[in-house]
Amino acid sequence: MILVSQERSGFTELDRHFADFMIQLAGASEPELWIAAALVSQVTQRGHVCLDLPQYAGRPFPSGLIIPSAGETLPDLECWLSTLRRSVVVGEPGQYRPLILDTSNRLYLYRYWHYEQRLLEFLKERVSCPVEIRPLEILKMGLQRLFPVRDSEPDWQMIAALISVLRRFAVITGGPGTGKTSTVVRILVLLLEQAGGDKYRIALAAPTGKAASRLKETVRLAKEALDCNQEILNLVPVEASTLHRLLGTVPDSTRFRHHRGNPLPYDAVVVDEASMVDLPLMTKLVDALKNESRLILLGDKDQLASVEPGAVFGDICRASRGNSFSPGFRATMQAVLGKEIPENSQPDPPGKLQDSIVLLEKSYRFGQGSGIGILSRIVNEGGVEEALRVLKEGHFRDLVYREIGPNSLLETDLEDRVLEDCAAYLREDDIESAFDAFPRFRILCALRGGDCGVETLNQLLEKLLVQKGLIRRRAPWYRGRPILITENDYQLKVFNGDIGIVFPTESVGSSLDQSFWVYLPAEGGGFRRIPPLRLPGHETAYAMTVHKSQGSEFDRVLLILPPHPSEVLTRELIYTGITRARKRLEIWGNDEVIRWAISRRTERNSGLRDALWPLPENTDIKRAL
Repeated sequence: MILVSQERSGFTELDRHFADFMIQLAGASEPELWIAAALVSQVTQRGHVCLDLPQYAGRPFPSGLIIPSAGETLPDLECWLSTLRRSVVVGEPGQYRPLILDTSNRLYLYRYWHYEQRLLEFLKERVSCPVEIRPLEILKMGLQRLFPVRDSEPDWQMIAALISVLRRFAVITGGPGTGKTSTVVRILVLLLEQAGGDKYRIALAAPTGKAASRLKETVRLAKEALDCNQEILNLVPVEASTLHRLLGTVPDSTRFRHHRGNPLPYDAVVVDEASMVDLPLMTKLVDALKNESRLILLGDKDQLASVEPGAVFGDICRASRGNSFSPGFRATMQAVLGKEIPENSQPDPPGKLQDSIVLLEKSYRFGQGSGIGILSRIVNEGGVEEALRVLKEGHFRDLVYREIGPNSLLETDLEDRVLEDCAAYLREDDIESAFDAFPRFRILCALRGGDCGVETLNQLLEKLLVQKGLIRRRAPWYRGRPILITENDYQLKVFNGDIGIVFPTESVGSSLDQSFWVYLPAEGGGFRRIPPLRLPGHETAYAMTVHKSQGSEFDRVLLILPPHPSEVLTRELIYTGITRARKRLEIWGNDEVIRWAISRRTERNSGLRDALWPLPENTDIKRAL
């Protein structure tokens, strides 16, 4: 008999029911199977794709877990593996069983093992598939026109464009302001020119509605600045959708209308903010592509991964040292460009995936004297003490650090921010001006709960705004309330990440809920309004979590860290919070928390990275790639 305290062990009801179900299917009450099943369910909910058994074997049991006669630690690895291998519910790769145990002692839920294998198949096929290039002169002239020579340094944007034309799978990664989206617009022009007037269909997509809106606006602005035939330019799309909308959601189902049997009708699909795409969604996307379609992923490999299982973009990029190409492919590119491409002094492991990845390093947003740019680089490199030194010295006008103790975050600490920044848009008389002013400042938090979390801060800010007479809160809906959408509603065309602002109707009805509209930006400009009661899941957005801020940028950011270390705090979270700011960043925190966060990296267990970037002795996978 296995006794477990849900509250103390950390296992959810789902974990426990799944483990019980595996025992029932196996027909044997084996503690080793039960704990393995409960743990694989738990880690999957925490963002991992699989359970790495060697990380857990021999460790103390989770608090609250009692297994009679099993000792005080989790099973020894060999004993654990022996029990799992002889169980009828555990299969080897290729078998159809509820749990899959691979040769590296990773335990998967079957569907996540299947997702990972399908994605690997796609990547192997795409990086090995040759692309027919029409007369190279068209490509050469297009590159020279769209990427005029500025200096003697390598133009990695041009190289990214060339790779995207020469290969059916391309990854363009880089920090904020490195020109990922503007580069992809020029890539699309090159692809359309290569099509020679043939119909070439392109789709632009992003994980969230907010990211899709930003992609659309960036593409529109980039098109206006291009030196290009107007007929070709008109073929470059400006509309962007969420990935869910692109694939076509099916009500009350996790399936999509587009899949292997009904592929998307596009010749090229561009996905921005790809670091936010989880393993299941990425796999469903690649399954929906035609065999000859290109996939171009844009993103920052150092940002936070999706909250759902997997870190696909990070796994694809993580082991790459950046801009390290195979000798044969480098020679091909040099023949097209007519110039040498620098060779990385530390080349990637042999394989073809490295020829699909380009790292853009030059930031056009943060100059050499930008404190935000310098701090983001230091954090990214794990420089704990150097980051604290930069914060404390106060040499940069765009960077402010305020140390706060465990209990010092009070209403008075926020009053200046409320009056100076939060309240600016509330003074606007019309909705258009309010929307122009609102993105200029945002409070970002690491956590949802706690004294320094989003929920507490939003309540505190509302209270202060009422005291200052800037809002009149008589009910949940009041003039100026900022709304963050947290669920997709495809009928209303409202998507996770969208921002709305509450404004009064022209005539006040009998109900407070009926006297206000929620205004959201409309496609093609202007605004549309939705009755509050029709909104899908949403929350107040004076402050938001760093996770929710991905895909957004603000002129000024106040990043508030919790007073004590937390498992949520990682280097990627701090980096993502820092790089949401364009012009000014203020951080409230303390040395202990900052040291803790920068010294810890987000780790998502999966087999994808090892399969894509095998160790030298892993010759079988190496040959496949």
